This record gives sequence, structure tokens and C-alpha cells, in this order.
Amino acid sequence: MSFLQIEHVRKTFTTPEGGEVHALDDVSLDIQAGEFFVMLGPSGCGKTTLLRSIAGLEYPDSGMISVDGQRIDDIPAYERPVNTVFQSYALFPHMTVEQNIAFGLEMEKVSKEEIKQRVEFALAQVKLEGMAKRRPSQLSGGQQQRIALARALAKKPKVLLLDEPLSALDLKLRRGMQIELKRLQQETGITFVFVTHDQEEAMSMGDRIAVFKDGKIVQLDTPREIYRRPVNAFVADFIGETNLIEGSATETGIHLPGGGFISRNHIAPDCQFGTSGPVTVAIRPEDFELSENEGALKGTVRDVIFTGDSVRVHVLLDETEVVASLASYGVRVPDRGETIGLNPLEHSARTVAS
Repeated sequence: MSFLQIEHVRKTFTTPEGGEVHALDDVSLDIQAGEFFVMLGPSGCGKTTLLRSIAGLEYPDSGMISVDGQRIDDIPAYERPVNTVFQSYALFPHMTVEQNIAFGLEMEKVSKEEIKQRVEFALAQVKLEGMAKRRPSQLSGGQQQRIALARALAKKPKVLLLDEPLSALDLKLRRGMQIELKRLQQETGITFVFVTHDQEEAMSMGDRIAVFKDGKIVQLDTPREIYRRPVNAFVADFIGETNLIEGSATETGIHLPGGGFISRNHIAPDCQFGTSGPVTVAIRPEDFELSENEGALKGTVRDVIFTGDSVRVHVLLDETEVVASLASYGVRVPDRGETIGLNPLEHSARTVAS
């Protein structure tokens, strides 16, 4: 049963030049109770506008937003059963950690005893016991982010909104916080709505992902389904990395640049395409293997890049460049300038709409 409902929400902004931008164009969503839901897309796609509309920081032009059966789009932000964690943390620098966490509870006239209990519990949830008397300037970036989370969790919201909260952290710390956020969500059972433009972040944490483009949701599904079965070329290219190759369909398969050919047994069986005309093929770099013969695709190695656990081989097929990701051990790594053959793994290639 849906817990957070978004129905036909629209939001239009006027540009300084007098034009209009449709930030949200008839968006509808049903988010389940206790779900870690991710809204993903490039800058300007509408994901943050929707998050701000749920929080009450923006008001939609039309449509409805409800939480647990209560309509909230027509009430002030402070009356909504949601809380928001921002990218900037927004901690009060003159307050201690415990004062920062307690601030919102004090505004709600919660008793001092309950405030003390909630602050202690929130600090324990984010594993920062013993930091209560410190000020934000005495904490690392990762610790400040945890305090911002503790402050939001202490208010016991029905929905926790997170607006790119990890983007200011370095890679190793960001990955650690991804694990912590997922743990917190599972332990608390709170519905998390997480906005990001980072595909890896979305894939590693989300129960489901809504991919946005130009104010619309273009695909909504689990991370695995979106990665393996993108609905169009935009999703295939935006989620992870993929090779998009223009080809020509025949009864037996698809002809590609440079004389390459992909037979139907290399194409996912759920993909439908005709027997003639142009077609776009999507192949993930990790779905290629080297062929000792000519292979389905034949080209010249343009570059070889060692990344540790894999080797990225850039291959030029006529005027189209593709990337193959090969294991850095156990397989032969071709040399720059060498002519090689590549085969997609069985059923790994997909035809996608433009």
C-alpha cells in the first residue's frame, strides 16, 4: 500500500528572459512505507523541485501530495510529517552537537526529559556517542553529516528527505556513509526519499529508482531492472556506462559499423525489433569478451587503460568508438594499435529506443 502519494504534480518556473521551464510535468509516484526511494537524474531534471515540494519549500501549481493518507501540499512546511537533510548540513555553528539536535524538538515544545532521551538515542543511531558537547567546527565532514542525520531522525518524521547529502564528501567517506544510511533506514523503518545525480549512489542504496528527465519520470524500477533493462538510450547511457551503437536490422540480427554483425542469440530475448531499418544497440562494457577470431565487432585498439580490477579497452569500429571492460588478470590484454574482435556475451546486447 502506498504511503507517500504524488499525483499529477506540475510546477513551472518563469525564466529571466520571460520563458517558462516545466520543472515538473505531470509527475505521479507511489512510494511504499519503509522504502528507500531514490530520485535520480541530471541537473535541472526536476528531482530536487519534487523533493522541495514534498518538504513544503516549493508549492506545486497543480496536483496533490499526501503522506499516510493525509494531504500535505496545502499545509505549511512546519506542519508536515517530514524532515529534510540538506547537502550543506545546515548546522548551527554556535551550538553544540546536542543543542543542534535538540533545537527542532524545543520548537515543538517537547519536554526536557524526552529531548534528552531522543538526543542520546539519535547520537547512538549515528554512532557518535560522546560527541554531544562538541561544536560543528570540531567535527569532520562525515561527522557533521551524521549530526545532520541525527537531528532529522530525532524528530521522528514519517518521511525523511535527503537532498544530495553525500556530494560534499570524498569518495571513500561517501561510500561508507552510503552503507550507514542504508543501515539507518532499515533499523528505523522510516521512508527515505533520496535525491542524487550519482548513479552508483542510487544503485547501491535504492530499493527503487525513479529516473528523471525534463520534468518527467522516464523509468521507475529496481536498480537491477533499470541497469539490465533500460527503456531507452537516455537511461541506458545515464545509468552506469554503456556503448550505444547505431546499426541496421535484418532478419538474422543487426549489422554494425566497420562490418560488424550481432546475431539474435547475442541480443536479450525480450528485445523486439523489425527485420529492416535503423536500430540502436546498447552493450555494457563488461558484457564484451575478446574473440580470437574476427568476432562480432572488429576494430582497432585506440587506448588501453588499467584501473586496478579491470582494463578498459577503447576500440574504434569504423568511426564509432566502443569501450570493453576486461579483467586485469587471467585474460590477454591487447596492445594499442592492434586489430581485435569483440563479442557481446550471449543475450547481453539490447535494442533501445532513441
